[in-house]
Amino acid sequence: MTRPLAFALALLITSVAFADDNWPSFRGPGLQGHSDSTGIPLTWSDTEHVTWKTPIHGKGWSTPVIWNNQIWLTTATVDGAKSSVLCLNRATGEVLLDRVEFANETVEPLSNPLNCYASPSPAIEEGFVYVHFGSYGTACIDTKTFKTLWTRRDLPCRHYRGPGSSVVIYKNLLLLTMDGVDVQYLVALNKKTGETVWKTDRTTDYDDIDPKTKMPKMDGDLRKAYTTAVVVEHEGRPLLLSPGARAAYAYDARDGKELWKITYPGFSNAASVVFAPAKGGAGGLPALAYINTGHGKSEFMAVKVDGKGDVTKSNILWNHGRNVPRRSSPVLVNDLLFMVDDGGIAICLDAKTGDVCWVQRLGDGKEQYSASPIYVDGKVMFCGQEGLTTIVAPTREYKLLATNKLSSGMMASPAVAGKALFLRTKTHLVRIEGPTAN
Repeated sequence: MTRPLAFALALLITSVAFADDNWPSFRGPGLQGHSDSTGIPLTWSDTEHVTWKTPIHGKGWSTPVIWNNQIWLTTATVDGAKSSVLCLNRATGEVLLDRVEFANETVEPLSNPLNCYASPSPAIEEGFVYVHFGSYGTACIDTKTFKTLWTRRDLPCRHYRGPGSSVVIYKNLLLLTMDGVDVQYLVALNKKTGETVWKTDRTTDYDDIDPKTKMPKMDGDLRKAYTTAVVVEHEGRPLLLSPGARAAYAYDARDGKELWKITYPGFSNAASVVFAPAKGGAGGLPALAYINTGHGKSEFMAVKVDGKGDVTKSNILWNHGRNVPRRSSPVLVNDLLFMVDDGGIAICLDAKTGDVCWVQRLGDGKEQYSASPIYVDGKVMFCGQEGLTTIVAPTREYKLLATNKLSSGMMASPAVAGKALFLRTKTHLVRIEGPTAN
């Protein structure tokens, strides 16, 4: 099929697509890892229930984003010299666009073998997609013409171990998190023009200066983070919840004003916040943010989102310190939290109390985990770095539903649209769909 014909087909199918068929950002709508899709296959393999399988060049751990009949994703050369953007036809898997968006003359070598130069996920909405490679470049692209509308390459941050924080759309703003070993800040861009609307520096006291060398300890790792912020509505205010190294913050998403923070020993965080609105009635809970503190003393904690200033002593409802993942985000289903640590031990916690409901090693114990689990079609899915996906019931007792294997492993978190699951392996993008799907 020629590109003009494929593009015409994409536009035709786009015109009849439904809004709830989309996966607009890292971890989907609201960045919570939830999908309301049904009819997703329970089993698959390299051949079973594979609608199409498209090779993706380079190296990229970003999650694909989906709007109508387009799938967008990023990749980069292994050395980071070229940062590329791709658009695929959702129906056929055909590549509609494959373009080097940024050529990088100076690239800091990665000192983290788990990361790459295309880990931040894009974000998409009607008519526009926003791609981000950390300090190496951010761009807005027209999804109809494929024209790049604006770029920013003047947002400094020494990633050191590579970029990781994904972009977030909030109304007319594009929100970026820049937590490097040299500078740490959040910045909001006008999504139509790319111009800076506000910029807020972290106020963390890292307490990491070596008294002999007068330099940050551990080459600045105690200042580094990879997290993606989450915007939630609470009591009429948009809270931008953003964990960083040594502290997590709530900002006003409209102007970047810091509202409160909690402090902790952790650093090099990667997990995003999971949010639970307040629940009234008997045994009700206040609105809570579930926060992962990262490397070092890894803890997972429930934090009340009210307050002002340093609320470390007043707002932590409970914390949990065993089998805490240092890379993947959790998923909240009803009053249960599900997560998997780096070595493949999955746990379920009671979201109200932090009590452990169950602990289970996934697979044969050889699988590592970076991708974040998702909740879809009444099931929780964990995707491993060697290609194993474990599907469990979202219940207080461990119930294994299925295990599936793809020959190439997964670093990227999965995406869902319609009745299809889109898995980005280390080498391909794969569409998984049952025979009864429309």
